Amino acid sequence: MFTAILLQTPHWVWGVLAALAVVGFKQTLPRRRSLGSSTTLPLLMAFLSLYGVMSAFSRQPLALAAWVAGGAVTLLLAQTLRVWGEIRWLPQERSVLMPGSWLPLVLLLGLFSVKFAVGVALSITPSLAVDADFAGFAGLVYGAFSGVFLARALAVWRVVRQSMQHDAAY
Repeated sequence: MFTAILLQTPHWVWGVLAALAVVGFKQTLPRRRSLGSSTTLPLLMAFLSLYGVMSAFSRQPLALAAWVAGGAVTLLLAQTLRVWGEIRWLPQERSVLMPGSWLPLVLLLGLFSVKFAVGVALSITPSLAVDADFAGFAGLVYGAFSGVFLARALAVWRVVRQSMQHDAAY
């Protein structure tokens, strides 16, 4: 059955996986990014996560509620634990210095894996799209990934705002 799933998976899915792996590996090294580009990936991934919930479970409102709950919990947890490391704003260059981290790679591949597994499960058993337990669990997991991604965008914005407030005070 596993081989059949892999063989019936559209080829473009493997291209998406390869692109996500490349993007994730690039983020293991420290780099300078513009404010826009440093927040685009986390916002895009959160949006795609929400889209995944809405497209797969549009008739199951519990999925959206679980997405919000999962996102809120991991957003708060990621902010509390400062999982995104020491992000710095470089005002002279008007850029963000992002520390290298393996976390983006793990998150990107994790979200891909969840989306793939949900897609396979729904293709094998379409009735899962209206199953409250399945939809709620999938929504919770999608939301949990989104919360960590959103925590990164908020961390960047917070660092930039604090730096600008500090500069304005002097």
